[in-house]
Amino acid sequence: MSSSIGQRVLIGAFLAALFLPFASSSAEPPNPAEDEVRQASDAFYAALNRMFTGDMGPMSEVWSHASDITDMGPFGGRLVGWKEVGAEFEREAKMKLGGKVEARDVLVRVGGDLGYTLCVEHGENMSADGKPVTVDHRATNIFRREAGKWKLIHHHTDISEALQKASHPEKH
Repeated sequence: MSSSIGQRVLIGAFLAALFLPFASSSAEPPNPAEDEVRQASDAFYAALNRMFTGDMGPMSEVWSHASDITDMGPFGGRLVGWKEVGAEFEREAKMKLGGKVEARDVLVRVGGDLGYTLCVEHGENMSADGKPVTVDHRATNIFRREAGKWKLIHHHTDISEALQKASHPEKH
């Protein structure tokens, strides 16, 4: 009888050791840097929406002003350095496209002083002639910690023919 009890205890201990790790939470511990990058991403989309009203100030705050930053937005092309990126956002701010874009299904990853987000940008802008233009495309944003703050250094979205036509009607 004692060997039977011993076997049961041994089997119970084995099963507990096997399944106990699955009983605990599978969520990873919170990463403060990921929270900071998520906040930087939220600040970028808030700045983007302010830019749609003509206010360029917040957009200038969230971006790095370094010469190595890049932007490949929904209008196509590739911009390098703050001089080009900032000038494009200034041009877009003057268009006052209105509307609102939000980041959905956001994934955040961080390693050292670099972090990135993957998301779907969803919302609506207005064309130059006042017609609504749906925004619904994938986006990648890369952030770098500069002087203790997360700054955007790269923004890349799918190309949007609708936004291209809305922003450059003379070309289409």
